[in-house]
Amino acid sequence: MKIGVLALQGAFIEHVKLLRRLGVDAVEVRLPKDLADLDGLIIPGGESTTIGKLAVKYGLIDPLHKFASENPTWGTCAGMIFLAKNLGQNKQPILGLMDIEVDRNAFGRQIDSFETDLDIAVLEDEAPYHAVFIRAPVVTHADANVTVLGTLADGRIIAVQQGHLLATAFHPELTDDPRFHQYFLNLVKAEKKTH
Repeated sequence: MKIGVLALQGAFIEHVKLLRRLGVDAVEVRLPKDLADLDGLIIPGGESTTIGKLAVKYGLIDPLHKFASENPTWGTCAGMIFLAKNLGQNKQPILGLMDIEVDRNAFGRQIDSFETDLDIAVLEDEAPYHAVFIRAPVVTHADANVTVLGTLADGRIIAVQQGHLLATAFHPELTDDPRFHQYFLNLVKAEKKTH
């Protein structure tokens, strides 16, 4: 299995390291040619407007859109923003693939970052998932075809899935818990079987 991690800006190296720890061939994606032969793609956290601008600069918007339309793709934090169809008043380059509306900076500035334990039913064991939120977005609306995988205690949506697309508002690559990466890899395996 070969998984790409979009490596334009942000926390991509942590995803690569975690995937390699799980025995996966993980490669950094910077140009359209890097998408060839991939079974799945992770769009990491970082600064969503910067990632969008760099994706435009390197001719990646259309290739990424095509890839993510057809292959398992997971957006974490800024990656969630990049996958969303609607950002409210914000206008920036996005892939617009998931039927969700996202509030880009729902928790305020960097100083308002936090960690919390989440109950995520789809993960392999029942233990709470310790999630790291850094200037995180939240999903303010999800269409009926989107499955909500996780919410905060106040009900705000922070993890969603729509078919082969996955999005989390937090940073699983910044913990030692590989369960979310394993969940994505299982999604990739299931998708490979159907094609």
